[in-house]
Amino acid sequence: MKAVFASRNRHKVEQVKILLEKVEILPLDELAPELGLEEPFATFEANALAKARAATQATGLLAIADDSGLQVDALDGDPGVRSARYAGENATDDANNAMLVALLKDVPEDQRTCRYVCAAVCVWPSGTEMIASGTCGGRVILEGRGRLGFGYDPHVVPDGDTRTMAEIPLEEKLTFSHRGRAFRALAQKLDAHA
Repeated sequence: MKAVFASRNRHKVEQVKILLEKVEILPLDELAPELGLEEPFATFEANALAKARAATQATGLLAIADDSGLQVDALDGDPGVRSARYAGENATDDANNAMLVALLKDVPEDQRTCRYVCAAVCVWPSGTEMIASGTCGGRVILEGRGRLGFGYDPHVVPDGDTRTMAEIPLEEKLTFSHRGRAFRALAQKLDAHA
């Protein structure tokens, strides 16, 4: 099975290739380099579907997409769907993390609970759609640690661990992470659909 992955995030591409081992992931930049991927909606699921629909329309191929982010309880679920641009459009990971830490600096650690959320979707040219999701709970720390992840990973310690997500090797992280859970669920649905 071949599919275009509607993302230009190289970290996500790497993870999805591992998680969907039965799917040949085709690069969006080669098939539809001009395609803009919009995330205008208030839910991860709606944003993921919008990207996959755009990719399948542009390429005529099965499209896979995800939308994911961090929800912090003390911030009423923010940054949420705005995780990648929390500090503004085209914000860097460092800028987003600096904003997160600034907003949480006066919040006690036991109240900095959070969860990563991922919606993973497939959209066929026929219009058939498939959706799966995954979450991974944790807490935010103010001092970032580790270089193995991206996004907010240096500041998130998953439940039951003392390491940050950026200190955990990718293969191990994919066994419990939000993206790992979402795409394993999607892979099972794809197997059943085949």
